[in-house]
Amino acid sequence: MRILVTGAAGFIGSHVADLLSADGHEVVAVDALVPEAHGPTPPPWARHDLVVGDVRDGELLTRLLTGVDAVCHQAAMVGHGVDPADAPRYAAHNDLGTATLLAAMHATGVRRLVLASSMVVYGEGRYHCPAHGVVRPVGRRAADLAEGRYDPTCPRCAETLSPGLVPEDAPLEPHSTYAATKLAQEHLAGAWARQTGGSVWALRYHNVYGPRMPRDTPYAGVASIFRSALAAGQPPRVLEDGRQRRDFVHVTDVAAANVLALSTPAPDPLVPVNVCSGEPHTVGELAHELASAMGGPTPVTVGGGRAADVRHVVADPARATRLLGFTARVGFAAGISDFTTAVMREPAALTTPSTVGG
Repeated sequence: MRILVTGAAGFIGSHVADLLSADGHEVVAVDALVPEAHGPTPPPWARHDLVVGDVRDGELLTRLLTGVDAVCHQAAMVGHGVDPADAPRYAAHNDLGTATLLAAMHATGVRRLVLASSMVVYGEGRYHCPAHGVVRPVGRRAADLAEGRYDPTCPRCAETLSPGLVPEDAPLEPHSTYAATKLAQEHLAGAWARQTGGSVWALRYHNVYGPRMPRDTPYAGVASIFRSALAAGQPPRVLEDGRQRRDFVHVTDVAAANVLALSTPAPDPLVPVNVCSGEPHTVGELAHELASAMGGPTPVTVGGGRAADVRHVVADPARATRLLGFTARVGFAAGISDFTTAVMREPAALTTPSTVGG
């Protein structure tokens, strides 16, 4: 197939483009190479005859989409939004960019899209109360966090809740500007699919880590932040009590999920799928595993926390296995060991929101 990959020079997009090419597909690669994301020079992995361009440029997209069979849309501004003033940039890159892409796909008759979504659309994960079953938890309060009460409670009886696996049909409640724009991308893509007869796989990535991950920015993932601290001889600083649960999935597995989605017909106009390892770990475990693998100082649990942060998000991998035949291959220990020496994206030249691609 001939596939347009947006954000093809970014962390995840570059791995997707490489795997597609290795599998014999023709890649049309586009990336804005925004200086805030990529620093003063393009990254060394920016290959595949990269076209430097913005996904908000409809004329450019219309040219690039000629003869294309499917689109893999990775371009987005990432991070949780350090300042509410970032909101216009998030909306412009993520939502206007996606809308422009969808309009160009309609104009050129391209009907297959794989969209990079995120687990952040869920907000908090799924929780169970012994007395009331599955419930949405009470929002976490700054006062509770300050006193070390981190776990959500039942809205009916105030008992501490137990975290469970989050399925794709869980309620959606984005807690950040970034999360709100990712959910809007899903809605825009779903509307396009229903209007055009197209199809969309919305891949909800969980905590992705691995080679080419950005480092040393406020918008980097926690694995990158911990690795940078250890490389500087400093202990990783773990917020809360370190017991917050996440699903850390290696970037090569995420790329494989994208390739499967591009080659598998979607059963409905828009199908959201968790892309995860199916092997949840705590943030504290991540810090200790990295420290051990790098021979660095023992992590320090510092307490605190932010009310907008979620406590636990643990993915249910069943739909990805059933519909895409996807099962992550990289185990936690092996992935973290590899990550300790993996090439990283150099710090951006500017300290504004990090972007991957467009």
